[in-house]
Amino acid sequence: MQRVVSILLCNLLFAIISYGQELNCSVTVLTPQIQASDKSIYDKLQTELRDFLISKHWTNDEFLNQERIECSIVITISERSTDEFKASIQIQSRRPVYGSSYNSPMFNHQDNDFTFHYVEDQIIEFDESNINSNLTATIAFYAYIIIGLDYDSFSPEGGSVCFTKAQSIVNNAQNLPDRGWKAFESTRNRYWLVENLLNVSFKPLRNFYYTYHRLGFDKFTENINDARSLITDGFPDLRKVYQDKPNSFLMQTFFTAKSDEIISLYSQATSDEKTRAIQVLTVVDPANSVKYQNMSAVK
Repeated sequence: MQRVVSILLCNLLFAIISYGQELNCSVTVLTPQIQASDKSIYDKLQTELRDFLISKHWTNDEFLNQERIECSIVITISERSTDEFKASIQIQSRRPVYGSSYNSPMFNHQDNDFTFHYVEDQIIEFDESNINSNLTATIAFYAYIIIGLDYDSFSPEGGSVCFTKAQSIVNNAQNLPDRGWKAFESTRNRYWLVENLLNVSFKPLRNFYYTYHRLGFDKFTENINDARSLITDGFPDLRKVYQDKPNSFLMQTFFTAKSDEIISLYSQATSDEKTRAIQVLTVVDPANSVKYQNMSAVK
């Protein structure tokens, strides 16, 4: 009886502290423009991609189940011809803030250059050195981007290994006929996203990820005013990047995820601190300049 109790306790302890992979990712496949009689193929695709994302070890690190990165992928298919699909893919990820129930948005990007081949019950596999599927290459690319940004928020430039993996995918996908991988196709595609992340000119922005999250948001429960002040002190890093690389893809990506959160952050700031923030934000994120200027009116 004692042995049985010991085994049960060991199993319970293992369940409590069990380890998993890096991602806890939901996948949704939508077909609003397709009259589909065989919807099972989309259900299978959805399930296979989710299993691929959450079962694969993307790094050499071990994650507790509660540490897995929360993210979501929505694939909206607009056209289908037998096993060829044209779609867009929306990728979002978030990061918990220490000592709170709040999750800070890390990445919110829609990629409209997404075509792929898929047949029902196809095995979803990925070989970084032999890329012949745009489907798995794109999903793997964004998995590394999600993990890398999360790592950057916990240590300065902590995501470099993951971004290098993403860049390797870009390099090995150059022979694919699908769009999204080549520099000349667009200024806002996968090529330029990871190029920016590894470009030395964007180091101040990547270091700001750490300041913003680890030194700022994670310290809010200790002293919200001091934590917000540290974030404000980091804004010159954003100005430096903007002066060197105006209207860059990475800067736009950052503010797509963060602009609303930043406005909420400064809703209770002093007038002087709001002014300091507005002076930088209206320059480095002109698309949201009106929203930032309106912060000064909020008491």
